Amino acid sequence: MAETSPSRLEELASRGAKWLGLPAAPAPAPAPAAAPAASDQHTAAVVADRFEQITWRDTYAQSAGLRELAEELSTHHACATDLLTDVFLAAYKVSPRLRERADMAPSRLLNHRIAAALMESPDFAELHRETVGDPYAAAMAVLAQAAALRGMLERLRDAGEQAERADQAQRGAEGAATAVGEALQQAADAAGEDGTVPAAATDAVHRAIADAEAGEAAARQAALEAAQALSAAAPAIRTGARKAAAKAAATVREEAALMKAWGVGPGELERMPFDQRARLAERLRTGRLAQWAELIGRFRQMAAGERARKVENATGELVGVTLGNDLSRVIPSELANLGLPGLRAVFAARYAAGELMLYDVQGEQSTGKGAVIACVDTSHSMYVAGPGGITREAWAKACALALLDQARRAKRDFVGILFAAADKLQVFRFPADRPAGVTQMLDFAETFLGGGTSYQRPLSAAAELLKEEFNDTARMRGDIVMLTDDECDVTEEWTRGWNEAKRLLGFRVFGVAIGAPDAAGTGSALEALCDNLRSVEDLTDVHAAADLFRVI
Repeated sequence: MAETSPSRLEELASRGAKWLGLPAAPAPAPAPAAAPAASDQHTAAVVADRFEQITWRDTYAQSAGLRELAEELSTHHACATDLLTDVFLAAYKVSPRLRERADMAPSRLLNHRIAAALMESPDFAELHRETVGDPYAAAMAVLAQAAALRGMLERLRDAGEQAERADQAQRGAEGAATAVGEALQQAADAAGEDGTVPAAATDAVHRAIADAEAGEAAARQAALEAAQALSAAAPAIRTGARKAAAKAAATVREEAALMKAWGVGPGELERMPFDQRARLAERLRTGRLAQWAELIGRFRQMAAGERARKVENATGELVGVTLGNDLSRVIPSELANLGLPGLRAVFAARYAAGELMLYDVQGEQSTGKGAVIACVDTSHSMYVAGPGGITREAWAKACALALLDQARRAKRDFVGILFAAADKLQVFRFPADRPAGVTQMLDFAETFLGGGTSYQRPLSAAAELLKEEFNDTARMRGDIVMLTDDECDVTEEWTRGWNEAKRLLGFRVFGVAIGAPDAAGTGSALEALCDNLRSVEDLTDVHAAADLFRVI
């Protein structure tokens, strides 16, 4: 190889200007400028401020599911964690915005395409309404899209690999450009006073420039191939993104409905630690609780509607004329007697004797003031399913939870008593002056004792609780609701004590025979014990208990 001749420093600087961002005109002893670095390009497609980035990092640290998903995807796709970040931020931010494609690292252009397709999909707006500003919901949306994202990354592996090669080629080009600057610096250091650069240093600059030119050409070709691969993948990305957004929207919507059905409000969820909320959601999604959510929601909706209709001591519907001394219902002809001095004494005498003619009305009874107590049968027969696959237990506990809401609205204590045989009883107390804890509520719903049926044990416990309440607060007129599917005898001695307790404490007893009309039949023990009794055979019908929520 022929030895390179010495060159002037100005000539070398002019040739290397392209790689250094220098003007093409000669400049004396130039200081090499920094070449653009790969770190100047972004790996996140969704623009986020510092606080949003902190939210993502905190959420990622708290969510084992996110970490496991990122680890799984990253084994085959280098861009996976950044993609999960983009999907999270798109769901979490109030107004998510994508970076310009030119500002993205080539290896993350696939993420940019996927994030753009997600945000443009028809279901994204619905998803975003549920997740905006809620880190947990945004994380859940990411996990809900896991299968769709995994499928997209697998189908688009070739495009992803092309993007990675483009990224590597660009980094190689940047490294070659940096080498030009280093070679020029060494040439400047070796140059004589007249600006002549020794042959060896000149040769090093020429090689560095050749490498930079080759690197630029390789990066340009790799970028072109990556762009073509992404364009070819665009239909698959749009299809996958639509499926991912639809799946996430459905999942988030279902969980929101599940929480609402169980009475867990948005404010309570926002205050709940991430891991506790995740455990609660998992608990509600699995087992019997998930099957009951829709029924509980319908019960609560029905009860709310009945509360809106309820008027305490309502006048009700006119059905005839009766005798009494209620001046608010005296008929006009009786009131006319007050206008005649000679008949006023007669009016007074009839008033004292309760013999005034009154309008007879049929309306709502006045509501109670003491605790609301739901006695729920959990004997083996309560497992029996009725229409729609709804079990007697599910119907009874959904009704009881609606009664819990009823008590909360009226600022009354609520007690749930689960019973079966005489030796099986469990009491759940929900005082009116404390929030109804969701964990305790779920424990009440999930507990099943099994065995036979005893009326005396739960009703005695209920009466004792009302007695305690009266001794502590002087409150009377509690309400006991007996929800059972079985007929059970009671002793004569116990019945005498029960009737005496009712007289002293003024409580009412409502009975609901679930899927067992014989238990509510004429002459049954339940009929003798209850002031108000009904039988429910269609377990899909929540309105069979509607009047309970007007009078309790």
